[in-house]
Amino acid sequence: MSLMRRAATVLAASTALALGLALPALAHVTINPGTAEQGGFSKVAFRVPNERDDAKTVKVEVSFPADHPLAFVSVKPVPGWDVKVTEGKLPKPVTTEYGELTEAVTKVVWSGGEIGKGQFQEFEVSMGKLPTGVDQLVFPTKQTYSGGEVVDWDDAPKTDGTEAERPAPVLKLTPAAGEAAATTATTATTAASAPAAAPSVAPAASAAASDGTARLLGGAGLAVGVIGIVVAVLALRRRPA
Repeated sequence: MSLMRRAATVLAASTALALGLALPALAHVTINPGTAEQGGFSKVAFRVPNERDDAKTVKVEVSFPADHPLAFVSVKPVPGWDVKVTEGKLPKPVTTEYGELTEAVTKVVWSGGEIGKGQFQEFEVSMGKLPTGVDQLVFPTKQTYSGGEVVDWDDAPKTDGTEAERPAPVLKLTPAAGEAAATTATTATTAASAPAAAPSVAPAASAAASDGTARLLGGAGLAVGVIGIVVAVLALRRRPA
């Protein structure tokens, strides 16, 4: 019994340790949905969970990419929270279909509210147009707790596919549906325009030849049979009574 109790204690401690190590990795700031189409507008929500038992989240600061600036950014009000949208000059002007862009939204800060223990809050943003030729946008985020602690969720995605220690929210960008359809149509058109293989007539010719040969042999056999009957009749008539 003593051995079984020790084994149960070790197992419980190991499970608690594993859960304790796994929970922080799961409780990071994310962006939902995690994908959007290139070249369009999208509404996303930055989902912020509170991962502290002894403190509340009181401030969330999201930085927007300066290398791929967004011309239009608007936020949805969150009850109990104040929001501040900051615009700034870009390190280098960017040419868009709306003209040359020298300023863009660089940061959005939500403050004044609280996210308690075991809770999360979503902060919605509408933005566009999303860049083309880019497969993702990274949004480094700062999460401030009531005790003064600030957690930086700013680690870029790893190239080997594993999760970073403090991953930044990432929005994956996929080709627009129209472009995908155009690619499919082009492929189908190319396949349709390819010269079709000439139909083979050898089997039909062979069948016709075989049919003619069979008819010839059948006619010859019938003629031979008729001749044999005539010869037999003549031979019977010539026999003496």
